[in-house]
Amino acid sequence: MKNIFRFLFVVFCIFTNMIPLYAQWVNTGATNTSVNALVVSGTNLFAGTNGGVPLSGVFRSTDNGTSWTQVNTGLTNSNVYAFAVSGTNLFAGLYDGVFLSTNNGTNWTAVNTGLAYTYVSALAVSGTNLFAGTGGGGVYRSTDNGTSWTSASTGLTSTIVYTFAVIGTNLFAGGNGGGVFRSTNNGVSWVNTGLTNNVVSVFAVSGTNLFAGTHDGVFLSTNNGTSWTAVGTTGLTQTDVRALAVSGTNLFAGTWGNGVFLSTNNSTSWTAVNTGLPPNPVTGLTNFRVHALAVSGTNLITGIDEGVQGINDGVWRRPLSQMITSVERLSTYLPTHFSLEQNYPNPFNPATTISFSLPSKSFVSLKVFDALGREVATLVSEELPAGTYARQWNAASLPSGVYFYRLQTGLFTETKKLVLLR
Repeated sequence: MKNIFRFLFVVFCIFTNMIPLYAQWVNTGATNTSVNALVVSGTNLFAGTNGGVPLSGVFRSTDNGTSWTQVNTGLTNSNVYAFAVSGTNLFAGLYDGVFLSTNNGTNWTAVNTGLAYTYVSALAVSGTNLFAGTGGGGVYRSTDNGTSWTSASTGLTSTIVYTFAVIGTNLFAGGNGGGVFRSTNNGVSWVNTGLTNNVVSVFAVSGTNLFAGTHDGVFLSTNNGTSWTAVGTTGLTQTDVRALAVSGTNLFAGTWGNGVFLSTNNSTSWTAVNTGLPPNPVTGLTNFRVHALAVSGTNLITGIDEGVQGINDGVWRRPLSQMITSVERLSTYLPTHFSLEQNYPNPFNPATTISFSLPSKSFVSLKVFDALGREVATLVSEELPAGTYARQWNAASLPSGVYFYRLQTGLFTETKKLVLLR
């Protein structure tokens, strides 16, 4: 009888989308303005904002976003669009050019000599070179930490640069027009990589994978931009991607209007991870426009902009473990024994939910195997307190067939069958 009630409770939670109170975003109270850029430098987290003095500029946190201090001394403009870190040097890209801090933002100095176009929308460090992408003047390069700059735009067909990425000796630039450009000679010349999407807002690098966030979704290159693939949009309810962040093998995307999404399979499929982001109390809309994402310690940090009367604008934080494992604690009721429930629905396409119960704190391993016994997914691998849990598995990248899922703890092992039917 207890098993029947437990099963009905799990089904109720699945269909009502019940989420535990602790699994959510928390407003850090950093600013009440739009957050354009985030960067981690050592033990410091920096947020670049705009929206008018005194609420904008650069903010610094030394405790992963729990508290913030405004650090604008020396800045001549409060609109901050980009950051880059090189050793102990922190660079900020502003509407008035590039500024340098050598003391974690306590003081800033303008480093703009030779920078003919001062609206700086992107920054990157490659070896001993510092690159600035501008909102109309193309790319500039500095070999002396910003003391002097020279134009480095030969081959670019767009003068508006939003983002950079570095993989080895390859430097990539993306912006408003032309797609992705690559330079193998430190910006002396650029070639178009052939990406058909003209507006590239952001890059992310994961090993040898280069991801490009565009107005039409995410594209992937595994060969330094020689070719590109439009990767999956399953679950991605907004394809205008303005921010990307990597944590291990997990990719987060910030979208223009629908918040944050997570992919655990190289962006083949996505899951929204917006729990805790409240609607605008004035408009009632959940218009979560994300400009920036960053991984800081064990947390994912995001900058939210709600648009008109964005009362919830600012920096928000959520523990990575709540999203990456995606294991939801459905109840604090203490089960009397270990159990592994049959997945629901079954057969399924492409997602299903697996629930299990722990009578005591245990290290839990929940894995999926194909019919030949090959591991195809690790759903849970962590210590969990006693309780009843549910974990969703998205098999969008796998073929139809019979699979097996196995729950292991120190005292319990059980395997069940599930069927993916397309």
